[in-house]
Amino acid sequence: MTNLFIFYDFLNPPKANRGTQYCSAPLTAYQGRPFRTPSEPATSRSQAEINGRFASKPLSVLETVIVPDDDTLTGRASTILLMYVEQLASVSLPAPPPEASAEIVGVPLGAKLRNSFTAEFDLLDRKLRESLASDVDLVRSISEYIVSGGGKRLRPLLVFLSAQALGADPRASLVIDLAATVELIHTATLLHDDVVDESALRRGRATANAEFGNAASVLVGDFLYSRAFQVMVGTGKMRVLALLSEATNRIAEGEVMQLMALGNLGLTESDYMRVIEAKTAKLFEAAGALGAIAAGAPAATERALAEYARRLGVAFQIADDVLDYRGDVNTLGKSLGDDLAEGKLTLPIIITLQRGSEGGKALLRSVLAKPHAVLPSQFREVMDALEGCGALDESLARAESEAAAAAAEIAFLPESNSKKWMLELCAYAVRRDA
Repeated sequence: MTNLFIFYDFLNPPKANRGTQYCSAPLTAYQGRPFRTPSEPATSRSQAEINGRFASKPLSVLETVIVPDDDTLTGRASTILLMYVEQLASVSLPAPPPEASAEIVGVPLGAKLRNSFTAEFDLLDRKLRESLASDVDLVRSISEYIVSGGGKRLRPLLVFLSAQALGADPRASLVIDLAATVELIHTATLLHDDVVDESALRRGRATANAEFGNAASVLVGDFLYSRAFQVMVGTGKMRVLALLSEATNRIAEGEVMQLMALGNLGLTESDYMRVIEAKTAKLFEAAGALGAIAAGAPAATERALAEYARRLGVAFQIADDVLDYRGDVNTLGKSLGDDLAEGKLTLPIIITLQRGSEGGKALLRSVLAKPHAVLPSQFREVMDALEGCGALDESLARAESEAAAAAAEIAFLPESNSKKWMLELCAYAVRRDA
């Protein structure tokens, strides 16, 4: 398995975005996706060989290969790819992340998953309300408004699952406190985000800033941050303090980077990845690590769980950016095209500006010059441009690749219901409708 990951890292460097073809090779070829090297067509002999070699083998979707287009690298990449295929044929692979089942697609996360952690979520809600208690009426009102709004609660769920997968009791007070801390930090970022983005709708109802005003939302967001730090201090663990203080700082930097990037037509895929890894994936990463800390796991295990959660967060955000164009407004609980109206260059837009038709590029440049004035007819034209060059499909494929890499990070965990749910989350992150 070690060699397999070496080949994966060589062919799929984290920041690769120049002159590459995204090929699902060889495993997801069985889902109807083409595999080819730069010098061979999709119907090549290599494809047939791979199909034959793995026709009777249980397949995983964990390995996605990027083959460089650069002619000077073609021979080397092809050679390593053949070595990769040979190695894969002799390795017992971990089970793939399952298809998102009907029981996990719901709001939030599906009835079965919620029911599996009813006691934990009840304890979490109790801790949140206890943490948000205040003598100030407006603080209480906004806090209750936020908590009653629900949400997916993915970050505290990651704390529960990571801790339980490593043998800890997810209902232990330490686990609940850590889960509450990440949810408080996340909620604070939402309050501030909605003010910065001038958002009026979240989760199907008015945002706190629309209901109570910008000033109150910002100040209560500050209150939530301070409460989060009070809870984490109460754990008495310096590792928790170091982890979450660094995560909070990085999230703030990510928000500033996103603000600076608004309307920047020169934004690259690498720039975009830096933003989402900071503003979204960093708190996911912290949640995975916190579960390991609660379980008393060694540093290597903590890193693996953190990396699983980070990759999951990246997949979740990219899929979210696709849903901003392809989603259903009633299911999403917010308006389609919000990112475009705010001047945000997310991955589908960046891909279209780089590889779309000249007409599509011109349209996007025109729309992004005055994003707040986008008409419904223009949004439909933007959608046509995104779909026409495959930007939405390519973005979703990138999310799937990140989700698959997340699943690979926890292959070492013993089989358990917790691991099953962690793999389900990899499927859910990219195959959800909200």
